Order: sequence, then C-alpha cells, then structure tokens
Amino acid sequence: MQQRMATLAAALWWGCLTGLGFIAVPTLFASLPSPAIAGSVAARLFTAQSWVSLACGVLLLILLKGPAAEGRDDRVRTTLLLVVAGMLLALLIEYLAAPHIRARDNLALWHGAGTAMYAVQWLCALAVLWRQTHRA
Repeated sequence: MQQRMATLAAALWWGCLTGLGFIAVPTLFASLPSPAIAGSVAARLFTAQSWVSLACGVLLLILLKGPAAEGRDDRVRTTLLLVVAGMLLALLIEYLAAPHIRARDNLALWHGAGTAMYAVQWLCALAVLWRQTHRA
C-alpha cells in the first residue's frame, strides 16, 4: 500500500508539473489578450504548483523514509535525494526567482533561471516516478 501511495504521489507531482509547464501556461500566453495578464495568472498557477510539489515531496519522504532508514534499499535513498532536490527547487523558484520575475527585475535573467529550475524539478519528479514504477 505504501508503495502504491508513493507512486501516486510521484505521478501527481510529475503530472502537475507537466500539465502546468507544457500545456496550461503556454495556452495562457497564446490565448489571453496581453502578456501581462497571462503572466499574472501564470504566477498564481506556479505558486499553487510549488505547494503541490512540496506536499507531494513531504508525502514521498514520509512513505519512503522507512525502507531507506532501515537500510533495506539503497535505491530508495537516491530517490529521497531526488525528492529533496525537487522540493528545494520548488522553494527556490517560489521565493528566489518568482519575486524578481513579478517585479520585472532583470526579467531575462530571472525568467531563464526560473525556467531552468522548473526543468530540473520536472526531471527530478520524472526520475522519482520512473524509479517508483521500475522497482526491482
């Protein structure tokens, strides 16, 4: 049961990142009348995504901590490191990059940094999901 819950949490995390970053936000910018309006809505969505990432991460840490702490599975320790890295990236996006983007402070730099951090978080979530669905 714990394994299934961890897989569901990983799928939710990766799926939300994928849906938001590759479908919802590009659609906002293509559909809304101005980039300013689209950016404002996207910022709210990215904030919600940060909280989803953190919630999924905490759930994964709780569910996977037991096997890692007992030393039964070194693969789980690596998975936990990926979860922590993804959570850290979510926090960095929300509290480091996003305020600069909202303030339009050196927008190209901070938007690029935020995008790169989002992409790496997406890769972390994908790796966690992959590892959860391909357990030995």
